Amino acid sequence: MLWLPQAGLLAWAVAGIAAGEPAAALAWPALGVLALGLARAVLEAAAGRLAWRAARGRLSALRGQAVAALSARSPLDAGRVPSGEAASILAEQAEAVVPWLARFQPVRLKAAVLPLVILAAILSFSWTAAVVLLVAMPVIPVFMVLVGWKAKAASAAQMVEVGDVNAFLLDRLRGMATIRSLGAVEAVAQRVRRDAESLRARTMAVLRIAFLTSAVLELFAALGVAMVAVYIGFHLLGNLPFGAWGDKLTLAEGLFILLLAPAFFEPMRELSAVWHDKAAGEAGMAALQRLAEAGATLPGAQAGPPACKPAAAPALRIESLRFRHAGAAAPGGAVSLSIAPAEHVALVGPSGSGKSTLLSLIAGLALPDSGRILIDGRPLDAQSAAELRGRMAWIGQAPHIFAGSLAQNITLGRSLEAPDSLHEALRIARLDQVAARRGSAPIGEGGAGLSGGESLRLALARVAATPQAGLILADEPTAHLDAATAADITHGLLALARGRTLIVATHDRELAARMDRIIRLDGQGLEAAA
Repeated sequence: MLWLPQAGLLAWAVAGIAAGEPAAALAWPALGVLALGLARAVLEAAAGRLAWRAARGRLSALRGQAVAALSARSPLDAGRVPSGEAASILAEQAEAVVPWLARFQPVRLKAAVLPLVILAAILSFSWTAAVVLLVAMPVIPVFMVLVGWKAKAASAAQMVEVGDVNAFLLDRLRGMATIRSLGAVEAVAQRVRRDAESLRARTMAVLRIAFLTSAVLELFAALGVAMVAVYIGFHLLGNLPFGAWGDKLTLAEGLFILLLAPAFFEPMRELSAVWHDKAAGEAGMAALQRLAEAGATLPGAQAGPPACKPAAAPALRIESLRFRHAGAAAPGGAVSLSIAPAEHVALVGPSGSGKSTLLSLIAGLALPDSGRILIDGRPLDAQSAAELRGRMAWIGQAPHIFAGSLAQNITLGRSLEAPDSLHEALRIARLDQVAARRGSAPIGEGGAGLSGGESLRLALARVAATPQAGLILADEPTAHLDAATAADITHGLLALARGRTLIVATHDRELAARMDRIIRLDGQGLEAAA
């Protein structure tokens, strides 16, 4: 907006010089131009700073919503975004939202308002110059919209491919030991090279579209300014005497129009320069919103941490329980059973019969479609799930190992009540020799540096360091282990379960035989065996 008075002062000064006015008379216009230029620079810098700060705050809020939604998703949700893709969206793709908010949105507002103001100023002197600009301007947005649709689709496809490549790399890095053992390193490397080349081509396609947008704008802007300049020149020479509201335009008025003509297209130039920010920002915003979409939530995910008090072994009762995974067929027969306090129960049956799903429902990782679960007579629902989960311990087939020391992986950031609790947990899980051998040496992400049996012993140690867990749920704790290691895990599990309720889903006959009761599931119901 400040360019209008600046242009007026410049036109006045140049016309004065052409008329032979003394230099003293031109001092005030010169000072006015300098003052307005300084004001423009200060205001633009302040506005840019505020816009970037607001955009950063908005991105932080969006990331917080996405992270909260991800943390609240149930492990049983089949639609969960892969961790590699989620990390790519949060760390990389989300950054595109900042320039979209900080640059594109202010420029879009400027492009909607400033040309109209300049057009009105030009129209007050010459309707012909205003008509020339008015004819040239509408063509630009039409072409930019057409190119913008293509740019948005290309940018969205690029971000999807970036997420796929990141998810693929993370998955293969986690399984690098298996890939090497199978001799598939070269096949994976070829796939990475192929994906990288595809991503390069897609990125260059987005840039080509961005350059095309600028080329279209510059063409029509140059034509519009050139036509105005030609008209003003011939008008001042007397060859085109029409177009002014009164007599012929003065030199100052003609120069004023010429100075405003490029400024009329300047907002559109700026909009073209940030048009790619719009495509990338909208794609990043859509990706964040996809992360924040409601899915199968973990019951009680928003509740605070449960109280860490030692709990007695609970009784468990399941009444007419049915559950169906998203997209799966209708659930089979209802499950009903009762488990006494401190009883040890094995769930056996063919793969797909629902053993792991039943354990997950008991753990409160999802709510059943019908029926209910009662722990010590208290129904497990969305309100009580978090508190009741605090009384449970979970041992999965592949416990997650974080990058850090053995002690850090056992305590998981908790402060243990008794000073010797950690050593006792290591002893019960038969990890004391491993701890002495490793010392404070860190364990790699995913358990690098530990064998499969040692990883499961670490899971047992976590349970041993959790005195408030009166109910232990173990899902295939001896799967894929040799006989000797499986016997050690079984011994450690039974030692942990003394005085606690234990439910184990297993195909291991020897482990099942050590339980007080065996319950067989066939996907349609259950039957008890001695």
